[in-house]
Amino acid sequence: MKSIKETKLAQLLGGKGAYITLAAAVLAAGGAGVFAYAKAVETAEESYDFSISQSDTSSVEEADTKQSGVEKEDSSSEEESGKIVQTQPNVMPVNGEILEPFSNGELVKSETLNVWKTHDGVDIAADVGTAVKAMNSGEVTQVEEDTLWGYTVIIDHGNGIMGYYYNLSSAVTVAEGDEVESGQTIGAVGDTAEIESAMQSHLHFALKKNGEWIDPISYIDPISEK
Repeated sequence: MKSIKETKLAQLLGGKGAYITLAAAVLAAGGAGVFAYAKAVETAEESYDFSISQSDTSSVEEADTKQSGVEKEDSSSEEESGKIVQTQPNVMPVNGEILEPFSNGELVKSETLNVWKTHDGVDIAADVGTAVKAMNSGEVTQVEEDTLWGYTVIIDHGNGIMGYYYNLSSAVTVAEGDEVESGQTIGAVGDTAEIESAMQSHLHFALKKNGEWIDPISYIDPISEK
């Protein structure tokens, strides 16, 4: 295979009529023409800047390297975005009788409001002051005193699961931004939810998955569906 230098020289000689004419002339002249032809070729080599082709080659190699780096970075970003948050075993926030189950979008009559509405969580019977535990590990995203639901703690449990702990007492033991573990105490059952004040003491516990209300009991204990 010809080197880059030889290839460029051939192109130069092919494009320079003067050198071809000179070569033909000296060859026709006899033995002395051999020396003259060699001199003509040497002159042609000196007149061509081979650094241009070398520079072009380096530029192409550099561009390929940068492109490869971008592709690797994009691939790494895709891998990071596809990670699944590793959570801990699910636990019930409190143990007790289910006073009002998840209605799954069906209308049920509110004992307090005396109207028909959906019940988007579960009411679990528990005495005031009973410790309320985090259903799973996660980050506390909100702690507030809601007008209807009373003292409330909201936890991002990862993988699209958000936990809502309503009707707590004022003795909340976590703050926004806290990282909690599965089963960690986050507060206590209270009687602060005006929207369910006619019911016996309980925790109103609800879960959302990717923005949609789901049955907390079935999520924590899938066997309960069987």
